[in-house]
Amino acid sequence: MEKIRYLYDMKLVLYDQDWAKTAPNLELYYMHRGVRTKDNLRYDITIIPAMMLGTEFIKTKGHRHQKYQELYTILEGKAIFLLQKINNNKIEDVYMVKARKNEIVIIPSLYDHITINPLKKELKLANWISSKCKSDYKFIEKKKGACYFYTKKGWIKNKNYKNIPKLRSEKPLKSIPKNLDFLN
Repeated sequence: MEKIRYLYDMKLVLYDQDWAKTAPNLELYYMHRGVRTKDNLRYDITIIPAMMLGTEFIKTKGHRHQKYQELYTILEGKAIFLLQKINNNKIEDVYMVKARKNEIVIIPSLYDHITINPLKKELKLANWISSKCKSDYKFIEKKKGACYFYTKKGWIKNKNYKNIPKLRSEKPLKSIPKNLDFLN
């Protein structure tokens, strides 16, 4: 099933609100859900075109999984994943992972995560996730985005958060784990 994420679905979570006020309702990215299923896991493909959202690089809306982990593989292009863990409405941890074609990123449960396309070419990525998993967008929407925005000027803190930890960097995995049972 294909789902399209439009600009109007994401206006609230964008850095460049002046740009968002006058921008048309653009198609931002494409989610192909359930391309494959195996052992109660769902395989999805997401395509994020190259574009700027005003001064911010195009990104996914961002969400959290309460109980499940998610595994991403970059199929084409380059991605920056921003992950943040919330505890008692405060950011407990925040880090980014830069990943290129064939590299793997595992999203731990309870981390809000956003995928950013920082290049002037299309980003195509696949993910494995439990078929039972639901995405929770509430915290990202409430805070009007993640705790950092990635813009032409680099990383900018979201003023709707207090006491944001310094952004650290983690490395992607070079190969997919042989057993994906940890995703269920």
